[in-house]
Amino acid sequence: AEGSGRAYVTLDDLRAREMAVRDPALFLQTWRPPVLIDEIQKAPELLEQIKVACDGSDERGLFWLTGSQHFDMMRRVQETLAGRVGILKLYSFSQREKAGRPFAGELDFSFEGLMARGEGAPGGVVEVFRGIWEGGMPQVQGVDEELRQEYLNSYVETYVMRDAVEAGGLKDTARFGRFLRACAALVAQQVNLSTLAEGAGVSVPTARSWLDLLEGLGIVYLLPPFSNNALRRLTKTPKLYFCDTGLCAFLSMWGAPETLMHGAASGHYYENHVVMELARHYACSSARAALSYYRDGNGREIDLIVERDGLLHPLEIKKSAAPAPQDVRKFEILDRAGLKRGPGGIVCLCEAPLPIDRENCFIPGAAI
Repeated sequence: AEGSGRAYVTLDDLRAREMAVRDPALFLQTWRPPVLIDEIQKAPELLEQIKVACDGSDERGLFWLTGSQHFDMMRRVQETLAGRVGILKLYSFSQREKAGRPFAGELDFSFEGLMARGEGAPGGVVEVFRGIWEGGMPQVQGVDEELRQEYLNSYVETYVMRDAVEAGGLKDTARFGRFLRACAALVAQQVNLSTLAEGAGVSVPTARSWLDLLEGLGIVYLLPPFSNNALRRLTKTPKLYFCDTGLCAFLSMWGAPETLMHGAASGHYYENHVVMELARHYACSSARAALSYYRDGNGREIDLIVERDGLLHPLEIKKSAAPAPQDVRKFEILDRAGLKRGPGGIVCLCEAPLPIDRENCFIPGAAI
């Protein structure tokens, strides 16, 4: 909004919030559109007045509304401003944004499409894991370790805990902190509510509600299992990822990118990184896609399936510069079920796309 002539007001400001709640019409006379109103969930009383203003003008984009809570805000926005609002889900910075590189059009997993997409962010393992460890929050970019620790600690203690109390009615913040760390320990694995409940010292139903709360707050991302009537004995359990890998590394006390890179969980963190890069891409892309993963009762698994335009694009994710090409053979599971499969491959730390066969490539993680 900077430089556009758009007014800005945050409802963290007590005086602005009191005016918005007490006299919404006066609030909009004080901060006239076009305006960006931050933390809109703190004054839902504004929504009716915004609706009146929208109905009285043919101009689009008069109001930009941002907020950090999804629960009541989204329900009220969708009820009050139905047909008048577009919704964008904003994640922390992607690797391309951090590197200052523009998004290079739609993502095509074919060899030709990947070559045309061009260079992405730096793709060497050291650079990749520094980016994973650092995360994508704007305030931690390029700062030293002490400032990063202080910021992320404050982020958990203020933002996460505050919103958990306000949105979820949370009372036991100590156990919730342990639950948050238990989630970080299970990153890129199937959700195990019993393990999470045991780690936090709470019941399984409480663990389930707290996981829903973290998903609603945009802290964790639950990747759904692939489902199709042509395939039987598929798992029904989602996999757990963190929306920001830097926060996950902080919660698991990885003190430096080098220790994370060489640690036992490094493959899980790289998988989390790739899944969230794709989630970011499709959240803001004009081409929508459904993301899922495949696992059946025989233990066969495909790390990620991108479903778009009636085609399934299967992807394996490997923290290696030269993974075994035989890993793509498992994609034939989809063929045997009669499902239409598009280009896929193995997302890895290779420096450039390289064909494996007619349908699959080695895909540089930096190209996503």
